Amino acid sequence: MIAARGRPFPLRFFEYAGGLVELLEDSLRYILTLRFRPSQVLSQAYFLIVQSLPIIVLTSGFTGLVISLETVAQAVAYGFSNLIGGSVAYGTVRELGPMLTAIVFAGRAGAAITAQLGSMVVTEQIEAYQSMGSSPTKVLVVPRLLACVIGLPMLTIFADIIAVYGGYYMAWLQVHLSSHAYWNSVQNFIGFDDFAKGLFKAAVFGLIVALVACYEGFRTQGGAEGVGRVTTQAVVTSIILIFAFNFALSFVLFR
Repeated sequence: MIAARGRPFPLRFFEYAGGLVELLEDSLRYILTLRFRPSQVLSQAYFLIVQSLPIIVLTSGFTGLVISLETVAQAVAYGFSNLIGGSVAYGTVRELGPMLTAIVFAGRAGAAITAQLGSMVVTEQIEAYQSMGSSPTKVLVVPRLLACVIGLPMLTIFADIIAVYGGYYMAWLQVHLSSHAYWNSVQNFIGFDDFAKGLFKAAVFGLIVALVACYEGFRTQGGAEGVGRVTTQAVVTSIILIFAFNFALSFVLFR
């Protein structure tokens, strides 16, 4: 959060938070009154969501493999092989699926949003929108915000499925655990409520990534160097907020 380096941190923090809230309020005004083009939302969804799917699938698959790899040996040694599937699904659906998906999404889609808007600021395209009477929030922020809020839970669904299947593959590979034992454990540990709460967390993370990325993009100064600086700042800030909100939401939803 790099607004005016000479100011005290609390002042910069509240100024940054106020800017995010103001951007959210302005966006909600257009969303609630349906003053946006669905075609723009679909276009952003393809760029931000569909094109992020391969990297999400890879990271979630390896996450499931690692969780299962760390769990299988100890579970079998102590006679708790019936808990392997449940432990993988429990950690994935409630925590790792939404959070890791959001972190990867922030690095890929969040950076892209900031770089796009930052380049538009540097080349004075934002001023051109304003001179024509168009709101940059309506044209540029709202489609990206809706795409992120709707799309990130969808990515999380894929991530959860791939991670749980990756866990099953590793359990079968390591100790030849039967599919019945694994999936029965998954069903016993995880309910629809856990899955729904995980998707709610993903939607919040999508909102965070979109707001921070757009806000940082609009604050770009200093040409190409400034674009690189705000892009890095957007990714770092998004990840920090994702961790913070993940703890807060888990405390509220799962305690």
